[in-house]
Amino acid sequence: MTEHGRGTTVSLVLGSGGARGLAHIGVIRWLEEHGYQIRSIAGCSMGALIGGIYAAGKLSEYEHWVRSITRMDIMALLDLTWDRGGLVRGDRLIDTLTNLVGNVLIEDLELPFTAVATDLERQKEVWINSGNLFDAIRASIAIPLLFTPFRYRGLTLVDGGVLNPVPIAPTFHDDTDITVAVNLNGPVLEEVAPVPEPVEADPEAAPLHDRVGRFIQRLQQNKTEARPRDWGAYGVAIQAFDSMQSSIARQKLAAYPPDEIIEVSRNACQMLEFNRAAEMISLGYQKAEKCLGAIKRP
Repeated sequence: MTEHGRGTTVSLVLGSGGARGLAHIGVIRWLEEHGYQIRSIAGCSMGALIGGIYAAGKLSEYEHWVRSITRMDIMALLDLTWDRGGLVRGDRLIDTLTNLVGNVLIEDLELPFTAVATDLERQKEVWINSGNLFDAIRASIAIPLLFTPFRYRGLTLVDGGVLNPVPIAPTFHDDTDITVAVNLNGPVLEEVAPVPEPVEADPEAAPLHDRVGRFIQRLQQNKTEARPRDWGAYGVAIQAFDSMQSSIARQKLAAYPPDEIIEVSRNACQMLEFNRAAEMISLGYQKAEKCLGAIKRP
């Protein structure tokens, strides 16, 4: 096993997995506290969002904000549409993050950053490493059926996890000591954390918002229930997408193994459970300690 020490330079690969991606924050905090120097980031979906905000030097602001999010806040960020290709446009979320972080160009970030998306028409990965940061993030987080596809430089782009949930290839030519990958589609845990109590519905909410609220609550139910449930079309689609990402991630990691893999169980939380930020950040820190903390240092 490779010996690491303070000053070890890292290419950090942050995978896709919805709200589980909040664990990336904990991993980054552990690396910083133990003297590792993150020199580049490649990210997919939520990994692109966290990685891009970190590269912009605004992770503390984002962490403070996301730790305060409730289910109702999640609802407020969903700009719903039935017009084209998805349930949510994503403009409201991106505008909120832009106000928090600033309107930043990737080439002006503090370290090299690549967001990975999927070109629907050509069925290819697209690596975005220049231009507007939040355009790149919006393309990379476009989960099929949930977010509408994003038009970028003449391409129709969706979530990078469709083809590469753990995008290691963009780091191949980095001049760093090690590559650390965070896979959010790790083996299922037998014990799943308790599900928060449901929040009372807003009586003034529109019927469409009520339906989405029920959809989110279904996604947050314990997967280990014995009785089958009616997930609805979007619930089934997201569960299928999660399963697909898990399978592809295993293949990619076997074909291109990084120096270190930090794995977060794919049932650690559900895709839209952003109200569990504190728990996921702590989990990421613990997983980094378990993976990297026992490595012998000179």
